[in-house]
Amino acid sequence: MTIPLESTGPTMKDYSSRNICTWCDGCGDYGIWTAVKRTLVEMKISPHEALLCYDVGCHGNMSDKLGGYRMHGLHGRVIPFAAGAKLANPKLKVMAFGGDGASFSEGIGHLVHAIRSHYPIVFVLHNNGNYGLTTGQASALTVKNQPMNTSPNGIPEETLNSMDFIFSLEPTFVARTFSGDIAQMTYVLKEALKHRGFAFIDILQACPTYNRFATHRMLLEKCADLEAEGHNPADFKKARELAVNTAKRISTGILFRREDIPNFYERLVPRQGKTTTPVEEVEKFDVTELMREFV
Repeated sequence: MTIPLESTGPTMKDYSSRNICTWCDGCGDYGIWTAVKRTLVEMKISPHEALLCYDVGCHGNMSDKLGGYRMHGLHGRVIPFAAGAKLANPKLKVMAFGGDGASFSEGIGHLVHAIRSHYPIVFVLHNNGNYGLTTGQASALTVKNQPMNTSPNGIPEETLNSMDFIFSLEPTFVARTFSGDIAQMTYVLKEALKHRGFAFIDILQACPTYNRFATHRMLLEKCADLEAEGHNPADFKKARELAVNTAKRISTGILFRREDIPNFYERLVPRQGKTTTPVEEVEKFDVTELMREFV
């Protein structure tokens, strides 16, 4: 008698794709791509148990570079799609990915209300300080006076302080990591997927082609892991201070976390006491008679 082997969960091969990666050599997307797959495999999340939602941008080209359920959306609009999918099927692990250009310009309203509403999804910010896909235009997070392809004299606008902005919205999970540290990215992503509500992860990402001011080497030298220093992620004030103060060093890891606030789905009165999900409650209706009106 043949005894079937016990399932050990998904492997990296289960998340593989036949499509060839086309990012520039040295792009931070390679590291993030690897960390996402490692995270899902180590958490024993099979491809059919997760939904990966991608915005438009270089990072968005990751949507067909790995297996599983994936969605490639409109510029700046990935968060509402991801939130809707999660609310319809809370059993899915849902991750949304967006660039600094889309997320802090066209999509900033969606980001604000995702934090405010506390949707139970993970949002990963691919933060490379420019619009890489459209050849290096400045974003809201590009350093002021930094020359870029379409602004050779430097941008005149003030740089948006993204982390101070995020903390002003009273988030419940904020982390920052670096595309060159796959181990730390994997750890942070795993913790974010365990979080009760909306998890915001800022991944500082090297863009070797268009970003000349936040290089891989610079990030490697300035990034410092908070966990090794015994940081208390329950300290909101300290977390905000560490997140904003990046002049001499960039603090990475889980900056802030609290688990005592119910997420959006948990606060919905009509869903309280329900043991089924909305997608499981969808019924089939015979519309034959209705359609005859149009014949």
